[in-house]
Amino acid sequence: MFSNLSFNIKSKALELGFQKIGIAQAVSTPVEKANLDTWIQKGQHGSMEWIVKRQNERGDIFEYFPGAKSVISVGMNYYSGHDQNDLQSEYKLSNYAWGDDYHDVLKSGLFKLLGWLKEEVSNVKGVVCVDTSPVMDKVWAQKAGLGWQGKHTNLISRNYGSWLFLGELILDIELDYNEPFAEDLCGSCTACIDACPTQALGEYEIYGEKCISYLSIEHRGDLPSDQSDLHGWIYGCDICQEVCPWNQKFSHISKNDSFQPRKEIIEWTDKDWQSMEEAEFRKLFKESAVKRTKFSGLSRNIKMNS
Repeated sequence: MFSNLSFNIKSKALELGFQKIGIAQAVSTPVEKANLDTWIQKGQHGSMEWIVKRQNERGDIFEYFPGAKSVISVGMNYYSGHDQNDLQSEYKLSNYAWGDDYHDVLKSGLFKLLGWLKEEVSNVKGVVCVDTSPVMDKVWAQKAGLGWQGKHTNLISRNYGSWLFLGELILDIELDYNEPFAEDLCGSCTACIDACPTQALGEYEIYGEKCISYLSIEHRGDLPSDQSDLHGWIYGCDICQEVCPWNQKFSHISKNDSFQPRKEIIEWTDKDWQSMEEAEFRKLFKESAVKRTKFSGLSRNIKMNS
């Protein structure tokens, strides 16, 4: 039964638009929890107190969902085929936010998968998770065989690089489990570490408080005086992914039109961004991840880069 159901789940996930799918047994993760605790103790989470608030749940899946038995991990390719050179402005935005909000896209697919599963298995209980949930996405993706955590700490897959959005469906039933991805295919490469302009990366470690993505999105108010150079980025940063050989060799253009860039992101000039008013911001980024930084944050970032 487990084999047939697991196969059908994977087939359904692919049908729903996910490119990567694997299943891991829900287990305690004491090593990963200890690493998370140490990272927070060092203050490398910056001001992201939402991580601290649900730290125990994030470190132990049973704190979050006590009945968990299986973790279905999915990956969705979001590479649009464009890069920063395609923009008419000198300002740069991480390409994960060029299209629709991935939270909505992934959640929609995962809820459809859960709905289908409830028709197949009576009384099954499940929780849909994207990165707003207190779940270690990359840990479970690796346990489910999707790929490995690279030196830039993003999950890298053999066939899509790291241009993947990750999500989970946690279930209270047993399934057939994939072998975890045990290889580290970064080898001696340090391209991501060498390219980071703020020295936010160690090997397999990110110093969040130095990361341009953190500074441009999560940090509220004025930027620290010693971290005020955003190097042209006004939302997020793609440098560590752009230089990764796995992305350069194995990226594939997403078939999901939701991740294609909005016309304004490609066509707006520096002047357009500088003169943007809040009403325009709300309209342009209504269903976009960019809304997280708020108009005040994006305006601050534009001024910092002007």
